[in-house]
Amino acid sequence: MSKSKIAVRPPRRVPSGEARTLSLRFKLMVYFLVILALPLVTLGIIGPSLYASSLERESMSYTEKMIGQVTMSIELRVLEMEKLIDLVSQMVPVAAFLEEGDASDAVRGEIRRIVSSVVGTHPEIAGLLVVTDRGAWEGEGFARTTRDPLTEERWYTEARTAPGRVSLAARPIGRNIRSTRRFGADEVVSIVKAVTGERDGRVRGAILVDMKLSYIEEPFRYASLGKTDFLFIADARGEIVYAPVNEVVYRIPLAPLEDGAFSGLVRVGRGAYQVLARGSEYTGWRTVGVFSLAETLQEVSLVKYWTFLIGGMTMALAIVMAFFFMSAVTKPVLRLRSLMKRVEQGDLAVRFAGAGGDEIAELGLGFDEMIERIQSLIEQVYREQQSKMEAELRILQEQIKPHFLYNTLDTIQWMAQEHRVDDVVCMVGALTSLFRIGLSKGREIISLPDELEHVRSYLCIQKMRYEDKFEYEVLEGEGLRGLRVMRLILQPLVENAVYHGIKERKGPGSLAVETRIEHRPDGRGSDLILAVRDDGVGMDEARVARLNASLENGAVADLGGYGIRNVHERIRLTFGKPYGLSFRSSPGRGTVVTIRHPILSSEDA
Repeated sequence: MSKSKIAVRPPRRVPSGEARTLSLRFKLMVYFLVILALPLVTLGIIGPSLYASSLERESMSYTEKMIGQVTMSIELRVLEMEKLIDLVSQMVPVAAFLEEGDASDAVRGEIRRIVSSVVGTHPEIAGLLVVTDRGAWEGEGFARTTRDPLTEERWYTEARTAPGRVSLAARPIGRNIRSTRRFGADEVVSIVKAVTGERDGRVRGAILVDMKLSYIEEPFRYASLGKTDFLFIADARGEIVYAPVNEVVYRIPLAPLEDGAFSGLVRVGRGAYQVLARGSEYTGWRTVGVFSLAETLQEVSLVKYWTFLIGGMTMALAIVMAFFFMSAVTKPVLRLRSLMKRVEQGDLAVRFAGAGGDEIAELGLGFDEMIERIQSLIEQVYREQQSKMEAELRILQEQIKPHFLYNTLDTIQWMAQEHRVDDVVCMVGALTSLFRIGLSKGREIISLPDELEHVRSYLCIQKMRYEDKFEYEVLEGEGLRGLRVMRLILQPLVENAVYHGIKERKGPGSLAVETRIEHRPDGRGSDLILAVRDDGVGMDEARVARLNASLENGAVADLGGYGIRNVHERIRLTFGKPYGLSFRSSPGRGTVVTIRHPILSSEDA
């Protein structure tokens, strides 16, 4: 066979080389300009939009971080007040005052001294008040307005209904107490917590602390936002607790904030503001961040202007460079195309042999390797054809041996019959059938009755060997005699059942081979089921799970015996999933190995 020429069909007629050169240059020029125009359009039109979205997301992310920091800082301040309330409530005079509901003048003096000391050492506190459940009270920085019981105050009843939790109130107005330190309702935040008994959990009273609003303002000083951006706090009722002084904050609708978290666009006058609110489960307040979209997107227009200016200059320069680039690219491509035409005509001796290390040179190198590979494949096909002819000749010669073996076994069986040695007759007959069906003239697909006969012959021989160790039966379903199956798929399973199942159990056992038609799990047709059932020692659930997992995943190396691997691999390679083997077993009760096989009639085979 020639190594440089191959027979090919005549090549298609194509336009001249010059026409193709012009066409290729024109196409590459168009593609090049389109590719250059895409970034210009993207950066000039889509880019600013994406940039604006990115800026908005960054602003929201930064605002959300500031909100989180401010919220945490406020929670820490409220928590500090709560711990202070708990500390005061546990002091002996105060605890006795709350437990008894009243106290002597000496004890009251001690309480006033403690409260005064606490207020004096905490400049953020405007006043502290201890009220018992009987209406008695002592405190610092407060005076009662009327003689009405403080236990009927709204702040007291709310704290009493939720013992163990702090209750906050911004701008506490309408109370039956006033500040003796001249703090107005707009300058404090009221924090109240009910005090309960340690034994019965009954409310003994409540402690109220007025915290200065300026103490709440401190976290906002470190929350650095934009020029027009700001944060403020609203309580659970939607009322503002603290807000910076500007004309926008009081025009933000607070109704949506009552549900907790909120994120949305709000228009105030001619401006658009992004509002982001997050609630605190501890305080019940909402920290709200507001930033102006106009300020955020101010730089987008400037970016768009410079994008078009630079893009236009780049486009003009690219057109000039594209012309020279096209010439450099098309010349080696056309040369490579000329060599390919020669290959189409059967000349495999051509080589590109291009210089340089660019992609065109790599393409030429690949072209050379492809031609060499084609030559190698032609030679390989030639050698394989010769090997195939030699193998067919050897197979023809080897067919003489099975016929000699059958004739010899028939002679032995005839001699055993003449001498009336029935056991030998049965075993030789079974062995003859075993060899005949096992070889099946090299056919991979045989009839179902032949496969079952092959198993009967094998079991007959094993029965002779083990005598009363086991009993067996081979059951053929009705209407299945015309079906065909893959050769030698039952015998390895039966052998596995005898050696690893029945042989290992104490006492005699039984083995059954069954065939039936069964619907597929997906409901799309039916399959032939061949099952080998034994009552041997069985396997535990873990072993069965590993076997089935190995079958499903194709990890046949985990299946153990060669026969099982061989059967499963042959079925899967021939018919694919879901065909093959599956196991069911339990210790002491035996094992069932099921073969799922497609239904093949004589015509299919």
